[in-house]
Amino acid sequence: EMEEINDDFKDTDICLVVGANDTVNSAAIEDPNSIIAGMPVLHVWEAKNVIVMKRSMGAGYAGADNPVFIKDNTDMLLGD
Repeated sequence: EMEEINDDFKDTDICLVVGANDTVNSAAIEDPNSIIAGMPVLHVWEAKNVIVMKRSMGAGYAGADNPVFIKDNTDMLLGD
């Protein structure tokens, strides 16, 4: 369950995100004006390092930009 795993991210060395967008979007927590504000998300940005693998920097289903993609601890691996 999401509530159970979120507490573990702060003790995680590396988090691999494959193809996800809205479910790992920190705007749900950090931006009260975001279209996804309050949505339950995985707090992957709390890991020491995050690697996101997806096809593009495009927004997810909700259309919200994802600040996790530009955080200092995130590297993007884009492509098919």
